[in-house]
Amino acid sequence: QVKLVETGGGSVQAGGSTKLSCKVSGAAVSNICAGWFRRAPGEEREALASINKYDDTYYAGSVQGRFTISKDNAKNTLYLEMNSLEPEDTAMYYCAAAVSWSGHCYELQQAADFRYWGQGVQVTVGI
Repeated sequence: QVKLVETGGGSVQAGGSTKLSCKVSGAAVSNICAGWFRRAPGEEREALASINKYDDTYYAGSVQGRFTISKDNAKNTLYLEMNSLEPEDTAMYYCAAAVSWSGHCYELQQAADFRYWGQGVQVTVGI
């Protein structure tokens, strides 16, 4: 059973930074495709970033240059570092994992590509 548990988030001032963590169990992050998503109230879920087994990363245009996805194989944990936050970044943030490709993914993956999801953490960016 693959399980993902996010931590981090909370309230941040505009222009500030925060880092989300996603602890993975039941699969090795060194051999999966993983991603971060968000959903703002009244909006569709948005793919933000993906990472593959080679640490290749892919980003949505809305976060390119501001957000960084990474992983620590030893800790079996995914991260999303978010900088230059804007009120428009306020949303629930989710990590996701796909194990069926053995880590071979080479573009920004969409929600339908992922089978396993975390419970989500709220990030609120104030003015």
